[in-house]
Amino acid sequence: MKLLSIAIPCYNSQNYMRKCIDSLLIGGEDVEIIIVNDGSSDQTAQIANEYAASYPSIVKAIHQPNGGHGEAVNTGIKNATGLYFKVVDSDDWVNDQAYFKILDTLRTILGGNQSLDMLISNFVYEKQGASHKKVMSYKSAFPQDEIFTWDKAKHFKKGQYILMHSVIYRTQLLIDCRLELPKHTFYVDNLFVYQPLPFVKTMYYLNVNFYRYFIGRDDQSVHESVMIGRIDQQIFVNKLMIESYDVYKIANRKLRKYMISYLEIITTISSILLIRSGTDENFEKKQELWRYLKKQNKRLYFKLRFGLLGRYVNLPGKSGRKVSIAGYKLTQKFFGFN
Repeated sequence: MKLLSIAIPCYNSQNYMRKCIDSLLIGGEDVEIIIVNDGSSDQTAQIANEYAASYPSIVKAIHQPNGGHGEAVNTGIKNATGLYFKVVDSDDWVNDQAYFKILDTLRTILGGNQSLDMLISNFVYEKQGASHKKVMSYKSAFPQDEIFTWDKAKHFKKGQYILMHSVIYRTQLLIDCRLELPKHTFYVDNLFVYQPLPFVKTMYYLNVNFYRYFIGRDDQSVHESVMIGRIDQQIFVNKLMIESYDVYKIANRKLRKYMISYLEIITTISSILLIRSGTDENFEKKQELWRYLKKQNKRLYFKLRFGLLGRYVNLPGKSGRKVSIAGYKLTQKFFGFN
């Protein structure tokens, strides 16, 4: 059995997937790399097969009809044989020294008498053209170099959230919580780091800058204009997050607070993008999203609606919309928009 399975969802990734795969191969035989070719029309399939043939004990190439990023992650989970599971997008890569440290840590924990559900590490926004690379660090939020529970979590700053780039899950936990991401939908990484959390009992934070998150392509899913064009998918994911749990029934106070905060920022992002699009149709979609939240969970609605961000994105009239847009830096900080 492998120590770590790493799924690489690939769709027309021929121009950058080699850098990603090569950065992961140095993990050696402890690692399983699952390249999921999600119905590509370029040379992605051939490149995946080439790596699988060259590294048959490390690389699997799986080919499927196009189902979107979420379905590629689902396929990765279903085919994973490693004790732990990580997603690395095909245009991203990892730092070698941090990678070795993570593998050493997982080996050490595996040899001990405590089980680990989720390992967290830092990631770096590799924004094209930026001289300063922003690091998402969690040293203010978690104790370091020890297994801990939610009770030991510390204060999360605004904009400091656990993202897909940050996490390695125990594979069986993802199976036990029945995580299945929707097909043909962008922004499902928010579900990936939200729905499993109530199943996560033990965590470990390693203060290394492991994941390198590339930002810079015009067609990238977090490009602002692309997100506005796909706003219905953002809203769909937002609603699935709201439906996932009655957050007020989550017993652990710190976990409950974190999940409410995460819902708040995602709902704020949806609202800001709908306002920023400038259309009456999308403004009505914003109103409908908040009505939906109220129908699903009144207590959560009042918590978010009359919190700082909820007040901010629900200012009345056109002048209110302008003020909301002026605070767009909040969402830029979170997503690293182009």
